[in-house]
Amino acid sequence: MDEQALRDFLRRSFPKEDASCEWKEFKNLTHAVSGHKGEDIASYVSAIANMEGGHLLIGVEDGTLNIVGIENFAGYTPDNLCPRLLGRCPNLDAEALRAEAFVTEDSGKTVWVLHIPRHRPRLPVYAHDKAWQRLADRLVEMRPERLTAILDEPIELVDWSAQVVPAATVADLDAEALALARQKFKERHATAPFLDQIDTWPAEVFLDRAKLTANGQITRAALLLLGGSSAVHLLSPNPAQITWKLETEERAYEHFGPPFLLTTTQVLQRIRNIKQRLFPANQLLATEVLKYDTRVILEALHNCLAHQDYTRQARVLLTEKVDRLIFENAGGFFEGLAEEYFTGERTPSRYRNPWLAQAMVQLGMIDTMGYGIHTMTLAQRQRYFPLPDYGRSTANSVVLEIFGHTLDENYSLLLLEKQDLDIATVILLDRVQKKRPIPDSAAAHLRRQGLIEGRKPNFYLSAAVAASTNEQAAYTRNKGLEKERLKQFVLSHLRQFAPTSREDLDNLLIPMLPAGLTEQQKRDKVKNLLSEMRAKDGTVCCEGRGPAAVWRTAAPVG
Repeated sequence: MDEQALRDFLRRSFPKEDASCEWKEFKNLTHAVSGHKGEDIASYVSAIANMEGGHLLIGVEDGTLNIVGIENFAGYTPDNLCPRLLGRCPNLDAEALRAEAFVTEDSGKTVWVLHIPRHRPRLPVYAHDKAWQRLADRLVEMRPERLTAILDEPIELVDWSAQVVPAATVADLDAEALALARQKFKERHATAPFLDQIDTWPAEVFLDRAKLTANGQITRAALLLLGGSSAVHLLSPNPAQITWKLETEERAYEHFGPPFLLTTTQVLQRIRNIKQRLFPANQLLATEVLKYDTRVILEALHNCLAHQDYTRQARVLLTEKVDRLIFENAGGFFEGLAEEYFTGERTPSRYRNPWLAQAMVQLGMIDTMGYGIHTMTLAQRQRYFPLPDYGRSTANSVVLEIFGHTLDENYSLLLLEKQDLDIATVILLDRVQKKRPIPDSAAAHLRRQGLIEGRKPNFYLSAAVAASTNEQAAYTRNKGLEKERLKQFVLSHLRQFAPTSREDLDNLLIPMLPAGLTEQQKRDKVKNLLSEMRAKDGTVCCEGRGPAAVWRTAAPVG
C-alpha cells in the first residue's frame, strides 16, 4: 500500500495513544531498543505489558501519526527484534510477542507494529530492572498500587493432564503398555492387602485405582502414558512427542510418541553409552564408569514429561552431544530453584500436572517428594562426574545438562579419592569447577578445608587437592610462578633481546601468570612488575612513550 493508505489503516487500527497504544518515531534504532531508561522501546514494552497489553508503532510521528519511517535499523529486523526484547524484558510472554512490518510502495518508508501481550498473572514485566507503567503521557516506574494489583491477581490453575477426553475409550490404549502398567502398579504396592486381587481387576477398575482415568473416563494423562500410536490425534493440537536429536559428527533424529511408559525406554536405547576410565593416584587399576547412568537418563526424561507445560503445545527435546545430554521441557521450573533439591531436603508443595504426576508415581516412573533431582545428583557424584546443571533454564523452559565427561580432572579424582566428602561440599566444588560464583561464607568454608585457593571470583582447586590427585602441574598453572622468578625471566630476556617492546614482554610473562586471573588482571600484573623493577629495584629502564616505548636492562650504578 502507498503512504496515505498505510496512514489511513494505522488510524483505523490504532486510533489514539493510551495505556495500550504508543506512537513513536524512533527513526534511528541504534540506541532505541535498549537505551535511555523510561524512553526506549524496552521501557514502552514493559509499560504496555503491565496493563492489558497492546501495540507500539515504530516509525510514526508522536501525536500526528504522520509516517516518518525507520531510517537506521542498526542490525534489527522484525525477526530478531522480539528475541532481543525478551532478553531485556524479564517475564515478557514470548508466545504472543510479534513484530509486523509495513513498507510503503510509493515512498519506501518502513513502519513496524510491535504487538505486545499482557503480562502473565502475578508477573510484572521489567526493563532496566524496573517495572514501568504509563501515567498520563509519560512512562514512570510502576506505582505501588499497580504493583500490588498485579501481585494479587487471581491465578486459576487448570490441570491440563486431568482433563477427560470424551472421544477416548479403553480401546485407544496400547495393550502392551496396559500390561506393563499393571505390573509396575503391583511392584509399587507389593505389601498392599489387595496385591493378589490386582490381576483380576477389569481394566476400568485398574485404571481408576492407578489414577489414570477419572470415574472410568480416559484422561489426557492416560493417553500420554498408555495411549496407542493411533490415538495421538486425540491429544491434538499438542504434539505429544519426545524428540531425540544427535549432534555429533554423525547427525540423526527421531520422534517418539505415546505410550510414554514404553517409548522412554526406546529413547534411552538410542543414546551412545560407552564405558570410560578414570585413573586415581596411587592405584594400579583404573576405575571404569559408564558415560551416563541409565537411572539418571530415565529420571531426567520422566521429569520432563511430568513437569512439561502442555498448554504451550511443545515437544520434549533430548539433544545428545559428544560430551553431554541436554533435556528440555516447556515451562519454567515450577516451584523454587532446581539447586534447592540437590541435597534432598526440599519437598515441593505443588505440581504443574498433579494428575499426571500421581499416575507416574503409581507406575514407578517418578516420586513426588523432590528426591528425583537428589537421586541424579548422587548418581553423578558417585560416578565422579559434574553434577546436573540447570544453568541454561529460562522463565519459559527447563534445560537440564547431564555431563558424560570430566570438566576438571582434579574435581573428578578428588571425588574418587575422598569418598567422605559431604554432598553440600561437593555441590560447592562443582560450582567452582564450572566457574560459577559461590557465597563468601562458602568460599571461606572451602578454604578452611584446604580445598580451594585463588581470589574471588577466580577460585581453583588448592595445592592440597592437587597433591592428593597427582595434578601438581595443573596447580602450578593456576598459581603461577613466584614474582622473583618472573623478574629473572625479564632480565634474562632483556640481556639477550633488548630493546624489547611492552607487547613482547606481555607475550613472555602472561603465560606464566595464574590461569585464574582475567586477561586484564594479567596485564595489570605485568605492568606492576615492570614498574617495581624500574622504580624500586632499578634493574630495568624504559625508553620512549606509548606503543613505541622499549625496555632494556638498566646500566649499573657507579
